[in-house]
Amino acid sequence: MESRTPGPYETGLDRTAANYVPLTPITFLERSAAIYPDQLAVIHGSIRRNWAETLRRCRQLASALVAAGIGRGDTVSVVAANTPELFEAHFGVPMSGAVLNAINTRLDAASIQFILEHADARILFTDREFSKVVRQAVAAMATPPRVIDIDDPEFEGGELLGDMDYEAFLAGGDPDYVWQPPGDEWQAIALNYTSGTTGNPKGVVYHHRGAYLNAVSNALSWEMGSNPTYLWTLPMFHCNGWCFPWTMAAVAGASVCLRHVRLEPIAAAIRDEKVTHFCGAPIVLNMICNAPAGLMDGITHTVKAMTAGAAPPAAIIETMERRGFQVTHVYGLTETYGPAVQCVWRTRWNDLPIEEKARLKARQGVRGPMLEGVMVADPLSLEPVPKDGRTMGEIFMRGNNVMKGYLKNPKATAECFAGGWFHTGDLAVWHEDGYVEIKDRSKDIIISGGENISSLEVEDTLYRHPAVLEAAVVARPDPKWGETPCAFITLKPGAKITRDELTAYCRDHMAHFKVPRSIIFGPLPKTSTGKIQKFELRRQAKDLDDGRDL
Repeated sequence: MESRTPGPYETGLDRTAANYVPLTPITFLERSAAIYPDQLAVIHGSIRRNWAETLRRCRQLASALVAAGIGRGDTVSVVAANTPELFEAHFGVPMSGAVLNAINTRLDAASIQFILEHADARILFTDREFSKVVRQAVAAMATPPRVIDIDDPEFEGGELLGDMDYEAFLAGGDPDYVWQPPGDEWQAIALNYTSGTTGNPKGVVYHHRGAYLNAVSNALSWEMGSNPTYLWTLPMFHCNGWCFPWTMAAVAGASVCLRHVRLEPIAAAIRDEKVTHFCGAPIVLNMICNAPAGLMDGITHTVKAMTAGAAPPAAIIETMERRGFQVTHVYGLTETYGPAVQCVWRTRWNDLPIEEKARLKARQGVRGPMLEGVMVADPLSLEPVPKDGRTMGEIFMRGNNVMKGYLKNPKATAECFAGGWFHTGDLAVWHEDGYVEIKDRSKDIIISGGENISSLEVEDTLYRHPAVLEAAVVARPDPKWGETPCAFITLKPGAKITRDELTAYCRDHMAHFKVPRSIIFGPLPKTSTGKIQKFELRRQAKDLDDGRDL
């Protein structure tokens, strides 16, 4: 590269402490505590803490961690429900220079053991509710981390495993601790593990810059304003709660904690705490759509719901809108800090019929404010596909809110960043207006007799039947066609319908080659975040005897 003499815009215009500060979302906490010290920050049972108290506790946590020998590059793991302790860990752990590793609470002991060992966890905070599986995981480790208990009074049962509980550990810290911001915004702030449906999960590393930017992106794209009230229906361990702990500090909002995602406490919290925003997978929205009569009475204010995790059927969005909830559909992956693409609403759509509005909202959308690029392209050549709403390609993204990479896995990191884009593995079409619409994961597309069948399209049709509560469609091996659609159905309470009736309904509403040839009734396996586990359904479909439906 040819060298050149620095120009006038470079000479004497250097980075200094006055004009360049590495980005970190921890500063949001300090700002809210300074401006809104008495504003509610955390609500949990009888606990109601303001921002000044929350800042003091986070400083104490950081101080206690440093006193325990924790510093830059160390990993602090947490197995906890959506409680104040996990919220505080999003600030206190990185204040100490360490990396926060929030672990999926529904994992088995072997998976938790793998994560703790792979992450080299030094300290583990764990809730009594998960003591049985955590005890097994730690007992199997050659060098287990120090265990600190979260003794939440809102939960009964379980046992204490550590040498002290969280409050005692906190008491050993200094509430006026002066924490040091990261010297480099590329420094790791969090470690999240993918679901690991095939083989061991991969450790996704976030940096301070990406966490800061995605937190701001959430507030901007959702138009949250100042001092909203947010209900924690989304697990904080899932992509760090899509970065919303940091977002709530940025907007000085109140976080209403929720240990378990159940309909009654959701309705009560929305009504009693005047919740304005909540996030969740489509299964959470479906739960609200099918709430018993009267349960949602008394909720008269506007509630905004953000959904992702799986493409929501348009029928669910339509029902939510009819019930007065404003639904925003977003899309992202663990590798993109959660939501990075948003189905931005256009005013020209305001007067459309609600069914058409729901169809438009079911699309994944366009890049969020902090994402530099998104495209649908050929997975091999990276050549963008035509914006015709028909040609299938893979979704690619790039920007500052894409992960650093996979921990201790340079091969997988290089593969997913090949060509200068992050490869999502999601198959989609690109519409003329620039909106992306997922048709399937590459592993979920059904190829029957040479024809591509979108499992999402079939599921959307099934969800529109009044008897269907949940639907999932996967490929079933077929000696003639290669694959055929196999539908797993959960019916609404009290609903009755035969396979023949449901098949006839599908034949009336879609091309016949897309109609499920196998229909199985029963509960659907799900992850802790509400995603239906299609890998398990594919296994069940493969094991079905030829020609036999259950």
